[in-house]
Amino acid sequence: MAKKYERLGVMIDMSRNAVMNVKALKEYLVLLKKMGYNSVMLYTEDTYEVEGEPFFGYMRGRYSVAEMQELDEYANSLGIELIPCIQTLAHLNQALRWGTIPVDCNDIMLCDDERVYDLIDRMFKTLKKCFKSPYIHVGMDEAHMLGRGKHLDIHGYENPATIIKRHLDKVCEIAKKYELKPIIWADMYFGPWNNGEYVFIDGKKQVPQYVKDSVHPDVIPVYWDYYSDKQEHYDDMIYNHKQLWDDIWFAGAVWGWQGFMPLNEYSIKNSVPAINSCKKNKIKNIFITMWGDDGGECPHFAMLPSLLYVAEYLKGNTDEEKIKAKFKRLTGIEFDDFMLLDKPNQVDMDTTAWFPPNPVKYMFYSDYMSDFLDVTVSDNVNAYEYYNNLAKELYSVAKKTRKYGYLFDTAAKLCEVMQYKYEIGKKTRAAYEKGDKAELEKLAKNDYIKLARNMKKFSLAFEKQWYKENKPQGFDVQDHRIGGMIHRTDACRRRILDYVAGRVDSIPEYEEKLLPMYDNKATYIERYWQYATVNVISH
Repeated sequence: MAKKYERLGVMIDMSRNAVMNVKALKEYLVLLKKMGYNSVMLYTEDTYEVEGEPFFGYMRGRYSVAEMQELDEYANSLGIELIPCIQTLAHLNQALRWGTIPVDCNDIMLCDDERVYDLIDRMFKTLKKCFKSPYIHVGMDEAHMLGRGKHLDIHGYENPATIIKRHLDKVCEIAKKYELKPIIWADMYFGPWNNGEYVFIDGKKQVPQYVKDSVHPDVIPVYWDYYSDKQEHYDDMIYNHKQLWDDIWFAGAVWGWQGFMPLNEYSIKNSVPAINSCKKNKIKNIFITMWGDDGGECPHFAMLPSLLYVAEYLKGNTDEEKIKAKFKRLTGIEFDDFMLLDKPNQVDMDTTAWFPPNPVKYMFYSDYMSDFLDVTVSDNVNAYEYYNNLAKELYSVAKKTRKYGYLFDTAAKLCEVMQYKYEIGKKTRAAYEKGDKAELEKLAKNDYIKLARNMKKFSLAFEKQWYKENKPQGFDVQDHRIGGMIHRTDACRRRILDYVAGRVDSIPEYEEKLLPMYDNKATYIERYWQYATVNVISH
């Protein structure tokens, strides 16, 4: 039987603080090979060494030239092609902070500045030494404000499509110098003429001729899409892309960028129609992205179920029992046991939502007094019972596996936090509004104390998990966030007790009524700054 694909790959995000250590990444490569993957992209915005650019990836756990060469040799020994996946336009906020690279605005480099092309030249020169693959993914996605900052000051207004075409021409010229074949994210060709929309395009579209004329012949486009469970959507989007290119690559996703826990179930749900569409439309190169937005909290090994499911489904094995049996042989753990890692986010599951709820993260960080997210806590949810029972199940699985026990131990300790944390703000506000000081005192002297203690236990387990999979750089962000939450728990407990004892007359935050924002049900909120506070974190 002819092979249905040329590349089945995984793209691992190494740029959002969680840079996998070499030992863990090698273990991951072995597992991916056993699943049937033959290609891996390492997504590094600034987390790789660039010779002659000491501030690039400074203190970020960047991969050294020696590490990249070691990983490439190891991957090749397994039969895996390792492809560098970088950025040559936007998504470079951490690299741009040092003032050594010309900036247009936000996280976008200044196009048409020769210093930018000198940097890109050194990027390519360094990576050429490290990777045998002739391919290099140059990114160039989501440069939404291109040409509207310093570039506008210098050159005046210019259509972003014109700027990005000229920039890509230059990038391709440099790539050709090093005999590299550039890969790009395809959204750069759609947003400018479609009101900024890409993956939420509804139906088939006619791509404007000027966009067709701007396509560079030397680049390989990647259509990325992680959000739909309808094959028709993927079919239509492939049609839209094929107006520009005869051959495209596709990138789906396993969801791990929404917090501490994976969303394997949702990933599988959306991957199946995407794979069916790729088969129907004869897409031969398929990648599964593993983004780590907002801190990279989700452990990479927690997403093994969806990675195996996708690989098996693409190879033609659609028998769930056979997939589960293979997973057991691969990991030593039952597939359904591993899927328990999804459950912390399913306390109030809405199966009709476009985005899957991620309450285990946003309610972890939801403030006790500036508690605007308490409107997402449904009246019919018994979070204590749900998380208490789930913690017991997770501890039980942890005892079954030495190799992956840390995943389930960390998840169990997170559930022990959430059994108190999920509803405590709502309970506290309700008691305050009733004037029930006895209930407030009970909460402060029991639930708040247990909650702070459980947060400390989770923090230690999470730290152990992080160091097992990742380099230490980047965990400082988790320490700041979780440590701040532990301190905030104690601070709010003291204020409640001050009110109970009459040392203060009121708690002003509870005097302000909550506004109905989220329909009294769990929702999806991605970024820490969106839910940690309504006040200014930075400006």
